[in-house]
Amino acid sequence: MRTVLFVRHAKSSWEYNVSDQDRPLKQKGINDAHLVADYLKSLKINIDYAFSSPANRALHTCMIFLRTLDFDLNKLLVSRELYDFSGESVLTFLKHTNNVHKTILVFGHNYALTTLVNTLGDRYIENVPTSGLTKIEFSTESWEKITKGKTTKVIFPKELR
Repeated sequence: MRTVLFVRHAKSSWEYNVSDQDRPLKQKGINDAHLVADYLKSLKINIDYAFSSPANRALHTCMIFLRTLDFDLNKLLVSRELYDFSGESVLTFLKHTNNVHKTILVFGHNYALTTLVNTLGDRYIENVPTSGLTKIEFSTESWEKITKGKTTKVIFPKELR
């Protein structure tokens, strides 16, 4: 069994004249990330490793989650492959994940994440919102062999407010 928890970065701000990678989170995004992270912590899921896009908004979201989960930051890898909007690079990244990791947490961007949860999961989701989390389980022992999995949890901040 392999499990991936996809988290779309929290709501970011467009009010600063910075590059796309440097856009910060809005306060609403920070609040929503804490809300979903707290809920995830209550589920007591054993996460082996976390991966994040290097974009400021994704990495900041990641840090909110990992601190809330009391997660060992030595088990975090930041990868440019996750700064992807189509899903192709993220899927390639997933398929090359070390098989010692059974459950992983991936912080990324839309449209990549909405595309992937609909391609890999068994539940259609029109749009994964900012700070949205989707858990998909695969009946395989190898990340390389993941295809269609089962969507077992969907957590959106509006449902927790």
